[in-house]
Amino acid sequence: MIDKTKAWLKERILLDKKKSSEIVEKVLKEPIPKHMKNWFYAIGATPLLLFLFQIITGILLTFYYVPSPEGAYESVRHITQDVQMGFWIRGLHRWASNFMVIAMMLHIVRVFFTRGYRKPRELNWIIGILMLITTLGLCFTGYSLVFNQLSYWAATVGTNMIKEIPLVGETILRFLRGGTEVSGNTLTRFYNLHMGLLPTILFVLIVVHIVFVRIHGVSKLEEHEESYPFYPEHFYHTVVIVLFLLITLSALTVILPPGIGEPANPSVTPPHIKPEWYFFAVYSILKIFPLRIGIYLSIAVLIVATFWPFIDEYMQARWPKIKINYWVGSLVIILFLIFTVVEIIVT
Repeated sequence: MIDKTKAWLKERILLDKKKSSEIVEKVLKEPIPKHMKNWFYAIGATPLLLFLFQIITGILLTFYYVPSPEGAYESVRHITQDVQMGFWIRGLHRWASNFMVIAMMLHIVRVFFTRGYRKPRELNWIIGILMLITTLGLCFTGYSLVFNQLSYWAATVGTNMIKEIPLVGETILRFLRGGTEVSGNTLTRFYNLHMGLLPTILFVLIVVHIVFVRIHGVSKLEEHEESYPFYPEHFYHTVVIVLFLLITLSALTVILPPGIGEPANPSVTPPHIKPEWYFFAVYSILKIFPLRIGIYLSIAVLIVATFWPFIDEYMQARWPKIKINYWVGSLVIILFLIFTVVEIIVT
Protein backbone atom coordinates (compact mmCIF):
# COMPACT_ATOMS: atom_id res chain seq x y z
CA MET A 1 0.00 0.00 0.00
CA ILE A 2 2.81 2.40 0.92
CA ASP A 3 4.72 1.56 -2.27
CA LYS A 4 1.60 2.14 -4.38
CA THR A 5 1.04 5.51 -2.67
CA LYS A 6 4.66 6.53 -3.34
CA ALA A 7 4.35 5.49 -6.97
CA TRP A 8 1.06 7.41 -7.32
CA LEU A 9 2.60 10.57 -5.86
CA LYS A 10 5.77 10.19 -7.93
CA GLU A 11 3.77 10.08 -11.18
CA ARG A 12 1.93 13.29 -10.31
CA ILE A 13 4.62 15.35 -8.58
CA LEU A 14 7.30 14.37 -11.10
CA LEU A 15 10.03 14.82 -8.50
CA ASP A 16 13.54 14.35 -9.81
CA LYS A 17 15.28 12.62 -6.91
CA LYS A 18 18.79 13.23 -8.28
CA LYS A 19 18.18 16.94 -8.88
CA SER A 20 16.50 17.35 -5.47
CA SER A 21 19.49 15.71 -3.77
CA GLU A 22 21.84 18.07 -5.59
CA ILE A 23 19.83 21.12 -4.44
CA VAL A 24 19.76 19.93 -0.82
CA GLU A 25 23.49 19.17 -0.91
CA LYS A 26 24.22 22.61 -2.38
CA VAL A 27 22.24 24.32 0.41
CA LEU A 28 23.91 22.26 3.14
CA LYS A 29 27.38 22.96 1.73
CA GLU A 30 26.73 26.69 1.27
CA PRO A 31 30.05 28.41 2.18
CA ILE A 32 29.80 30.59 5.30
CA PRO A 33 32.58 33.09 6.21
CA LYS A 34 34.66 31.91 9.16
CA HIS A 35 33.71 34.91 11.34
CA MET A 36 30.13 33.52 11.45
CA LYS A 37 31.38 30.96 13.98
CA ASN A 38 31.21 33.81 16.49
CA TRP A 39 27.72 33.74 18.07
CA PHE A 40 27.22 37.50 17.74
CA TYR A 41 27.65 37.26 13.97
CA ALA A 42 25.22 34.32 13.79
CA ILE A 43 22.09 36.21 14.89
CA GLY A 44 20.99 37.11 11.35
CA ALA A 45 18.43 34.27 11.31
CA THR A 46 17.03 35.17 14.76
CA PRO A 47 14.48 37.78 13.51
CA LEU A 48 13.14 35.19 11.03
CA LEU A 49 12.75 32.58 13.79
CA LEU A 50 10.99 35.12 16.03
CA PHE A 51 8.73 36.13 13.12
CA LEU A 52 7.68 32.48 12.82
CA PHE A 53 6.97 32.43 16.57
CA GLN A 54 4.85 35.55 16.10
CA ILE A 55 2.86 34.02 13.27
CA ILE A 56 2.09 30.83 15.22
CA THR A 57 1.18 32.53 18.50
CA GLY A 58 -0.69 35.32 16.68
CA ILE A 59 -2.88 32.81 14.84
CA LEU A 60 -3.67 31.06 18.13
CA LEU A 61 -4.64 34.37 19.75
CA THR A 62 -7.07 35.21 16.93
CA PHE A 63 -9.26 32.25 17.93
CA TYR A 64 -10.28 34.20 21.05
CA TYR A 65 -9.56 37.86 20.30
CA VAL A 66 -12.54 40.09 19.41
CA PRO A 67 -11.51 43.23 17.42
CA SER A 68 -14.23 45.58 18.64
CA PRO A 69 -14.33 48.32 21.32
CA GLU A 70 -16.89 46.29 23.28
CA GLY A 71 -15.06 42.96 23.10
CA ALA A 72 -11.33 43.68 22.70
CA TYR A 73 -10.38 44.25 26.33
CA GLU A 74 -12.67 41.49 27.63
CA SER A 75 -11.31 39.00 25.08
CA VAL A 76 -7.72 39.81 26.13
CA ARG A 77 -8.73 39.34 29.78
CA HIS A 78 -10.38 36.03 28.85
CA ILE A 79 -7.25 34.84 27.03
CA THR A 80 -5.00 35.85 29.91
CA GLN A 81 -7.08 34.60 32.84
CA ASP A 82 -9.50 31.93 31.60
CA VAL A 83 -8.16 30.16 28.51
CA GLN A 84 -5.90 27.21 29.30
CA MET A 85 -2.28 28.23 28.56
CA GLY A 86 -3.66 31.49 27.17
CA PHE A 87 -1.35 33.65 29.29
CA TRP A 88 1.62 31.60 28.02
CA ILE A 89 0.72 32.05 24.34
CA ARG A 90 0.07 35.76 24.84
CA GLY A 91 3.29 36.11 26.84
CA LEU A 92 5.30 34.36 24.11
CA HIS A 93 3.77 36.70 21.54
CA ARG A 94 4.53 39.78 23.62
CA TRP A 95 8.10 38.88 24.57
CA ALA A 96 8.92 37.58 21.07
CA SER A 97 8.00 40.99 19.65
CA ASN A 98 10.46 42.66 22.03
CA PHE A 99 13.18 40.13 21.22
CA MET A 100 12.52 40.59 17.51
CA VAL A 101 13.17 44.32 17.76
CA ILE A 102 16.36 43.67 19.78
CA ALA A 103 17.57 41.01 17.32
CA MET A 104 16.98 43.31 14.33
CA MET A 105 18.77 46.19 16.02
CA LEU A 106 21.77 43.99 16.90
CA HIS A 107 21.90 42.62 13.36
CA ILE A 108 21.81 46.14 11.90
CA VAL A 109 24.55 47.23 14.34
CA ARG A 110 26.69 44.27 13.28
CA VAL A 111 26.24 45.04 9.57
CA PHE A 112 26.86 48.75 10.19
CA PHE A 113 30.17 48.32 12.05
CA THR A 114 31.47 45.65 9.64
CA ARG A 115 30.31 47.74 6.67
CA GLY A 116 28.37 44.79 5.31
CA TYR A 117 26.24 47.26 3.36
CA ARG A 118 29.01 48.04 0.85
CA LYS A 119 28.66 47.43 -2.88
CA PRO A 120 26.85 45.30 -4.08
CA ARG A 121 24.74 44.95 -0.89
CA GLU A 122 23.27 48.48 -0.66
CA LEU A 123 19.74 47.33 -1.52
CA ASN A 124 19.84 44.64 1.17
CA TRP A 125 20.69 47.31 3.76
CA ILE A 126 17.69 49.40 2.64
CA ILE A 127 15.47 46.31 2.86
CA GLY A 128 16.80 45.69 6.38
CA ILE A 129 15.82 49.22 7.45
CA LEU A 130 12.35 48.72 5.92
CA MET A 131 12.05 45.44 7.84
CA LEU A 132 12.84 47.23 11.11
CA ILE A 133 10.26 49.96 10.36
CA THR A 134 7.63 47.34 9.50
CA THR A 135 8.42 45.41 12.70
CA LEU A 136 8.00 48.57 14.78
CA GLY A 137 4.67 49.15 13.01
CA LEU A 138 3.60 45.63 13.97
CA CYS A 139 4.61 46.28 17.59
CA PHE A 140 2.70 49.58 17.70
CA THR A 141 -0.51 48.19 16.19
CA GLY A 142 -0.34 45.01 18.29
CA TYR A 143 0.16 46.94 21.53
CA SER A 144 -2.92 49.04 20.72
CA LEU A 145 -5.13 45.95 20.28
CA VAL A 146 -5.22 45.29 24.03
CA PHE A 147 -7.49 48.34 24.26
CA ASN A 148 -6.64 49.19 27.85
CA GLN A 149 -5.99 52.70 29.13
CA LEU A 150 -2.29 52.82 28.29
CA SER A 151 -2.65 51.29 24.81
CA TYR A 152 -5.64 53.50 23.94
CA TRP A 153 -3.85 56.71 24.90
CA ALA A 154 -0.56 55.54 23.41
CA ALA A 155 -2.43 55.05 20.12
CA THR A 156 -3.94 58.53 20.50
CA VAL A 157 -0.58 60.21 21.16
CA GLY A 158 1.23 58.12 18.53
CA THR A 159 -1.23 58.96 15.77
CA ASN A 160 -1.20 62.63 16.81
CA MET A 161 2.52 62.67 16.04
CA ILE A 162 1.87 61.27 12.57
CA LYS A 163 -0.21 64.36 11.82
CA GLU A 164 2.97 66.47 11.86
CA ILE A 165 4.55 64.57 8.95
CA PRO A 166 4.88 67.05 6.07
CA LEU A 167 2.33 66.87 3.23
CA VAL A 168 0.86 63.42 4.01
CA GLY A 169 0.51 63.52 7.81
CA GLU A 170 -3.16 64.50 7.97
CA THR A 171 -4.11 61.92 5.32
CA ILE A 172 -2.26 59.10 7.10
CA LEU A 173 -3.84 60.14 10.42
CA ARG A 174 -7.38 59.91 9.03
CA PHE A 175 -6.58 56.63 7.30
CA LEU A 176 -5.23 55.01 10.48
CA ARG A 177 -7.96 56.32 12.77
CA GLY A 178 -10.82 55.90 10.34
CA GLY A 179 -11.85 59.43 11.26
CA THR A 180 -10.56 62.31 13.33
CA GLU A 181 -10.57 60.52 16.72
CA VAL A 182 -9.40 57.13 18.00
CA SER A 183 -12.52 54.93 17.90
CA GLY A 184 -13.82 51.51 16.97
CA ASN A 185 -12.76 52.19 13.38
CA THR A 186 -9.19 52.72 14.62
CA LEU A 187 -9.19 49.38 16.42
CA THR A 188 -10.51 47.58 13.32
CA ARG A 189 -7.93 49.21 11.08
CA PHE A 190 -5.09 48.47 13.49
CA TYR A 191 -6.27 44.84 13.62
CA ASN A 192 -6.30 44.61 9.80
CA LEU A 193 -2.85 46.19 9.62
CA HIS A 194 -1.49 43.92 12.35
CA MET A 195 -2.99 40.69 11.00
CA GLY A 196 -2.90 41.32 7.26
CA LEU A 197 -0.96 44.12 5.62
CA LEU A 198 2.13 44.51 7.84
CA PRO A 199 2.91 40.75 8.21
CA THR A 200 2.56 40.37 4.42
CA ILE A 201 4.93 43.29 3.80
CA LEU A 202 7.41 41.90 6.33
CA PHE A 203 7.21 38.41 4.79
CA VAL A 204 7.92 39.80 1.30
CA LEU A 205 10.83 41.88 2.62
CA ILE A 206 12.30 38.83 4.40
CA VAL A 207 12.04 36.73 1.22
CA VAL A 208 13.72 39.45 -0.87
CA HIS A 209 16.38 39.88 1.85
CA ILE A 210 17.16 36.14 1.79
CA VAL A 211 17.24 36.11 -2.03
CA PHE A 212 19.81 38.94 -2.03
CA VAL A 213 21.89 37.09 0.58
CA ARG A 214 21.78 34.00 -1.65
CA ILE A 215 22.82 36.06 -4.69
CA HIS A 216 25.68 38.00 -3.07
CA GLY A 217 26.54 35.62 -0.24
CA VAL A 218 27.29 36.59 3.36
CA SER A 219 29.63 39.59 3.49
CA LYS A 220 33.20 38.82 4.58
CA LEU A 221 35.17 40.81 7.14
CA GLU A 222 38.34 40.30 5.12
CA GLU A 223 38.80 39.92 1.38
CA HIS A 224 40.39 36.46 1.57
CA GLU A 225 38.56 35.19 4.65
CA GLU A 226 38.24 31.41 4.96
CA SER A 227 34.82 29.75 4.88
CA TYR A 228 33.13 26.61 6.17
CA PRO A 229 29.99 24.70 5.08
CA PHE A 230 26.56 25.66 6.44
CA TYR A 231 25.97 22.10 7.70
CA PRO A 232 26.57 20.92 10.37
CA GLU A 233 28.09 23.70 12.51
CA HIS A 234 26.01 26.71 11.44
CA PHE A 235 22.87 24.59 11.22
CA TYR A 236 23.31 23.51 14.85
CA HIS A 237 23.96 27.12 15.82
CA THR A 238 20.47 27.89 14.53
CA VAL A 239 18.95 24.93 16.39
CA VAL A 240 20.57 26.08 19.64
CA ILE A 241 19.24 29.62 19.07
CA VAL A 242 15.70 28.23 18.61
CA LEU A 243 15.91 26.25 21.86
CA PHE A 244 17.41 29.24 23.71
CA LEU A 245 14.59 31.50 22.50
CA LEU A 246 11.88 29.03 23.52
CA ILE A 247 13.36 28.59 26.99
CA THR A 248 14.01 32.32 27.52
CA LEU A 249 10.61 33.45 26.22
CA SER A 250 8.83 30.82 28.32
CA ALA A 251 10.80 31.81 31.44
CA LEU A 252 10.04 35.50 30.95
CA THR A 253 6.35 34.73 30.41
CA VAL A 254 6.19 32.81 33.69
CA ILE A 255 8.30 35.28 35.69
CA LEU A 256 6.82 38.43 34.11
CA PRO A 257 3.40 37.41 32.79
CA PRO A 258 1.49 39.84 30.55
CA GLY A 259 -0.89 42.16 32.40
CA ILE A 260 -4.17 43.62 31.18
CA GLY A 261 -4.41 46.97 33.01
CA GLU A 262 -7.60 49.00 33.14
CA PRO A 263 -10.16 49.11 30.29
CA ALA A 264 -9.82 51.99 27.83
CA ASN A 265 -11.66 55.11 28.93
CA PRO A 266 -11.56 57.99 26.40
CA SER A 267 -12.84 60.46 29.01
CA VAL A 268 -10.01 59.82 31.53
CA THR A 269 -6.43 60.65 30.53
CA PRO A 270 -3.77 58.68 32.50
CA PRO A 271 -1.23 60.87 34.38
CA HIS A 272 1.73 59.22 32.59
CA ILE A 273 1.48 58.09 28.95
CA LYS A 274 4.58 56.43 27.56
CA PRO A 275 5.29 54.25 24.53
CA GLU A 276 7.10 50.92 24.61
CA TRP A 277 10.86 51.03 25.27
CA TYR A 278 11.87 50.85 21.60
CA PHE A 279 10.20 54.23 21.03
CA PHE A 280 11.81 55.89 24.08
CA ALA A 281 14.58 57.58 22.06
CA VAL A 282 12.09 59.19 19.66
CA TYR A 283 9.85 60.06 22.63
CA SER A 284 12.77 61.83 24.34
CA ILE A 285 13.60 63.82 21.21
CA LEU A 286 9.97 64.95 20.97
CA LYS A 287 10.09 66.09 24.60
CA ILE A 288 13.33 68.06 24.09
CA PHE A 289 12.32 69.79 20.86
CA PRO A 290 9.00 71.27 19.72
CA LEU A 291 6.81 68.53 18.23
CA ARG A 292 7.18 69.54 14.58
CA ILE A 293 10.97 69.99 14.82
CA GLY A 294 11.24 66.63 16.63
CA ILE A 295 9.24 64.91 13.87
CA TYR A 296 11.39 66.51 11.15
CA LEU A 297 14.57 65.49 13.00
CA SER A 298 13.33 61.89 13.36
CA ILE A 299 12.47 61.74 9.64
CA ALA A 300 15.92 63.13 8.76
CA VAL A 301 17.63 60.45 10.89
CA LEU A 302 15.51 57.76 9.22
CA ILE A 303 16.41 59.01 5.72
CA VAL A 304 20.12 59.11 6.57
CA ALA A 305 19.95 55.58 8.03
CA THR A 306 18.14 54.24 4.95
CA PHE A 307 20.60 55.66 2.43
CA TRP A 308 23.72 55.35 4.61
CA PRO A 309 25.58 52.99 2.19
CA PHE A 310 25.69 55.77 -0.43
CA ILE A 311 26.56 58.44 2.14
CA ASP A 312 29.35 56.25 3.53
CA GLU A 313 30.73 55.58 0.03
CA TYR A 314 30.87 59.33 -0.66
CA MET A 315 32.58 60.07 2.67
CA GLN A 316 35.08 57.22 2.26
CA ALA A 317 36.06 58.62 -1.12
CA ARG A 318 36.81 62.03 0.46
CA TRP A 319 38.27 60.85 3.78
CA PRO A 320 39.55 57.28 3.23
CA LYS A 321 41.58 57.13 6.47
CA ILE A 322 38.67 57.96 8.79
CA LYS A 323 36.33 55.14 9.85
CA ILE A 324 33.23 57.30 9.75
CA ASN A 325 30.87 54.36 10.34
CA TYR A 326 32.58 53.73 13.73
CA TRP A 327 32.11 57.31 14.88
CA VAL A 328 28.53 57.65 13.63
CA GLY A 329 27.51 54.19 14.87
CA SER A 330 29.02 54.74 18.32
CA LEU A 331 27.34 58.15 18.67
CA VAL A 332 23.91 56.77 17.68
CA ILE A 333 24.19 53.81 20.08
CA ILE A 334 25.29 56.03 22.98
CA LEU A 335 22.45 58.52 22.39
CA PHE A 336 19.90 55.72 22.00
CA LEU A 337 21.01 54.07 25.25
CA ILE A 338 21.07 57.36 27.15
CA PHE A 339 17.57 58.36 26.02
CA THR A 340 16.19 54.86 26.67
CA VAL A 341 17.75 54.49 30.14
CA VAL A 342 16.67 58.00 31.19
CA GLU A 343 13.08 57.28 30.20
CA ILE A 344 13.15 53.94 32.06
CA ILE A 345 14.50 55.63 35.21
CA VAL A 346 11.95 58.45 35.21
CA THR A 347 9.04 56.06 34.54
